[in-house]
Amino acid sequence: MKILAFTDTHFKEGIPKKLIDKAKDVDVVVCAGDFTRFGRNIDKIMKDFLKFEKPVAFVHGNHEEGEDFKNYKQIKYLHKKGFIAGDYLFVGYGGGGFSTRYPDLEEMIPRINKRKGNKKVIFVTHAPVYGTSTDYLEHAGHVGSKSALKFIKEVKPILVICGHIEENFGQIDHVGKTIIILPNDTGRIIEV
Repeated sequence: MKILAFTDTHFKEGIPKKLIDKAKDVDVVVCAGDFTRFGRNIDKIMKDFLKFEKPVAFVHGNHEEGEDFKNYKQIKYLHKKGFIAGDYLFVGYGGGGFSTRYPDLEEMIPRINKRKGNKKVIFVTHAPVYGTSTDYLEHAGHVGSKSALKFIKEVKPILVICGHIEENFGQIDHVGKTIIILPNDTGRIIEV
């Protein structure tokens, strides 16, 4: 499976054609949040997600907190939910990025373990993973989500796509066999 992943794009007007064109040969498009500037133009950007002409899975970031997302057939809002694509279960947790613990994320772990069956899990979270290169800031140290780390240790997803720390665009790390990627705002193609 090929995934086009991006995060923290903060689109002003809409999704640029250049990013939409990158999705030509992928199976799923994934956004790890902060695709608006404080919710501005959110309806237009959501409609632009349809231009990918592929399933789009996304979580909200701290810039979209409190938004009410309209349902579109090919757009999958993943916050505390999942969807299946082939052999993969995509699961998400959005918002935040400023806290190390998210009790409701930790409460999801038994449910996801029960639901995954023989599917490979791909976890999409706006918050970076604590203790990895995705969450490290020189002036503050590790600032990521310990709940996301707990999720990884107990669910063992094959891939985590995260966001929030724009200074760490492009970082790749591991926890056990789980690959953790903080893509960028221009789109990164990931093959699993």
